[in-house]
Amino acid sequence: MQTTRLPADSGVVPSRLPDGVVVVMPALDEAGAVAVSVRQWLDAGAARVRVVDNGSRDDTSERARAAGAEVLHEPRRGYGAAAWRGLQGWPDDSPWVLFASADGSDRLSPSECVDWRAAADSGADMVLGDRTSNKCSRSRLRPVQRLGNRLSCAVIRWGWGRRFADMGSLRLVRREAIDAMDLRDRGFGWNVEMQTRAIELGLSIVELPVEHRERLSGESKISGNFRGSVHAGFAILVSLAWFLARHLAKRRNPMPTVPFRRADPLFQHPR
Repeated sequence: MQTTRLPADSGVVPSRLPDGVVVVMPALDEAGAVAVSVRQWLDAGAARVRVVDNGSRDDTSERARAAGAEVLHEPRRGYGAAAWRGLQGWPDDSPWVLFASADGSDRLSPSECVDWRAAADSGADMVLGDRTSNKCSRSRLRPVQRLGNRLSCAVIRWGWGRRFADMGSLRLVRREAIDAMDLRDRGFGWNVEMQTRAIELGLSIVELPVEHRERLSGESKISGNFRGSVHAGFAILVSLAWFLARHLAKRRNPMPTVPFRRADPLFQHPR
């Protein structure tokens, strides 16, 4: 898939996120970075930031709350479990969710915000951050991250016929599209399932280059050590194999489906 930069419809586009964005950040022992991460998204125009504490043993929750975040708790460990928890009790006036890491590695510059807002205003249902198009960003990815990206993207291209450049955490999605996806994975397969379900639903997907930064503090629970990398990589591949088997089974025995349609003209999220 080639990255497309979508032009603004007119004149000056605000260098801020689309209106009504709620940022959801799963967090586990990110006390050293979470406050800066919260403030950067609020400064970028997020309507609110939700930090989902996934069982931290430090003061992640306290620092996030002091920085202006709404703090939720999810005792069941798993990225997908924490992300799912962040979607509960959704405000009716927030049509967008932006998933981001709490370690400070996911950020958008003012110029990147312009591109993301233009993509959203032009009809995208999901905007994905591509860390691999930028040479400096690509160099900051660990070898295991680059390998995992290539394997996952290759399998998706083969099974679903769609080319992705990256499988990063930074992504902007219409809230009603998340409902339509009916995501079930509560672990490391959350992002993979999201992208494959988006293809199956025929959503409008745009990938935009982003600058990937080094984490602000601590060590990654996934790519920071060999054991964590192997565990996460294996879990993602197992999940991807299951999603592929499910997809192929549906292709062999097609069932009538209702294509995804956005609410028009006003967003309304079911209570």
